[in-house]
Amino acid sequence: MNAFTFSFTYKLLLPYPKTLLFSPNRKSSYASPQAIPKKSSSTQHNKLKPLKKSLLEPSFLEVFLNACDDFIDTYIDPPRHPFIDPECVLSDNFAPVDELPPTECEVVKGTLPPCLNGAYIRNGPNPQYFPRGPFHFFDGDGMLHSTKISQGKAIFCSRYVKTYKYLVEKKAGYSVIPNVFSDFNSLIALVIRGAMSITRIIIGQFDPSNGFGPANTSLALFGGKLFALYESDIPYAIKLAPNGDIITIGSHNFDENLSINMTAHPKIDPNTNEVFAFRYDPILFPYLTYVRIHPNGVKSHDLPIFSMTRPSFVHDFAITKNYAIFPDIQIEMNLLGLITGGAPVGTNSRKVPRLGVIPRYAIDESEMRWFEVPGFNMMHAINAWEEDNGDTIVVTAPNILSIEHFLKRLDLVHATIEQVKIDLKTGRVSRNLMSKRNLELACINRAYIGKKNKYIYAAIADPLPKAKGVVKLDVSMLEIDQQHDCIVATRIFGPNCFCSEPFFVPKDHDNVFAVDEDDGYVVCYMHNESTRESSFMVMDAKTHDLEIVAVVKLPHRVPYGFHGIFVKESDLNML
Repeated sequence: MNAFTFSFTYKLLLPYPKTLLFSPNRKSSYASPQAIPKKSSSTQHNKLKPLKKSLLEPSFLEVFLNACDDFIDTYIDPPRHPFIDPECVLSDNFAPVDELPPTECEVVKGTLPPCLNGAYIRNGPNPQYFPRGPFHFFDGDGMLHSTKISQGKAIFCSRYVKTYKYLVEKKAGYSVIPNVFSDFNSLIALVIRGAMSITRIIIGQFDPSNGFGPANTSLALFGGKLFALYESDIPYAIKLAPNGDIITIGSHNFDENLSINMTAHPKIDPNTNEVFAFRYDPILFPYLTYVRIHPNGVKSHDLPIFSMTRPSFVHDFAITKNYAIFPDIQIEMNLLGLITGGAPVGTNSRKVPRLGVIPRYAIDESEMRWFEVPGFNMMHAINAWEEDNGDTIVVTAPNILSIEHFLKRLDLVHATIEQVKIDLKTGRVSRNLMSKRNLELACINRAYIGKKNKYIYAAIADPLPKAKGVVKLDVSMLEIDQQHDCIVATRIFGPNCFCSEPFFVPKDHDNVFAVDEDDGYVVCYMHNESTRESSFMVMDAKTHDLEIVAVVKLPHRVPYGFHGIFVKESDLNML
């Protein structure tokens, strides 16, 4: 049972009293108030409401349910496609690693610049238990890999985000909660696994009201807190201890004003510290809801977007000084697939992709405008800004050219970075290609979010989610020659060496606009598949070849993953 189908079933059960589902008289042996974090009005320190038992004995039912799992896996599941076969998915540097406590590292090349005092933390999937059934790379439990730097020395640490899902399954000793992308393999198996999940809820093995996301996608710093994010769940607050250890504080729902989930890609205005975000529901209308959070962490009222009439897969968006821009792409949630046991995500080739523009402070949807952008399927946004006194909106983003392979064959996905201009007066939309290379997981100097920026740093997919190097693009070159490739610097790490998403760190955190936009460093994790060693790489962003100025040898390998963040030392001390 994939988690989207499970979520739909759970929503159908919400109107019924919990006394019909749980006996109020007995506590579950699988969850104590200390073991599982409850979603509450403030961030909880690993405190969870206890799950209840039914009158049936869970230990017997657990044995029976586990036997059912094994039976489905052995006799009912059809032959697995490689993209959901755990033996294939979790091979080489996609294989999970154990947690690692804070460990001192050797700087094997150069010196670490003073501006890197703080921590670089990257998120990614790392399944706690080897899956017994189908498994997709996107579904692994979130693990954070942190390199904490102080006075030229580095301390590395790897820790799971202690989500509700993680703690329930840690207590059980095996996977319990349904995954989002994994369990779509056959209708019969889906029905049986669905019944098993409902049984597990009834006997109190887990409570879906506590969420079921792995917090494996990204990180964001706002409202005085650092969050691990996943778009099908609410954020989890984390912090770094002085010794470099990673601590999960608990789930955070903004005084109970954030229901169910939030995007893994919120946008923080660097001038106002306001947070702009969204959530989407792949099943129930409205599919998209716009969210604003004040600098102090207080969330504003939701703004549902009713004009998105199909469940488009909205993973990211962009902001400018006055607008928020949402994609409506050809990748959609597939309800028929959910019901029949097929893939939960499909493509609609008859649909024309759109970009929706709404004022940042809109109180309703009346000013929402949609612009058709044929052939432009934006999964991640890089940046957006306004030109011509606010009459033109410019968006830069990778465009996925092979959307039919998005879920099943990431190795065949090709993305090119493009610039889209929207004339708000005439409604005219234009597109310009910035490079033909396969580029994704891009970043900018974050001081320029919502403003016109000159430089972009992107990973060279080879193939996704692996990247053989990093490029630097100069956006201003489009103003000179729209046919010219905008890449101005390239760093290839060498044979069998692959990196994660790059991240830009300015040299002067407090006076970013007093120096050049590219006056800083690009950092990332890099893994050598020949030696099976991982490193923390530091590159000079201003050089013509992104010169490597420092390398930290890490004490264990870092599996390929998703998005990261650099948090300066003063912000770490405030967490």
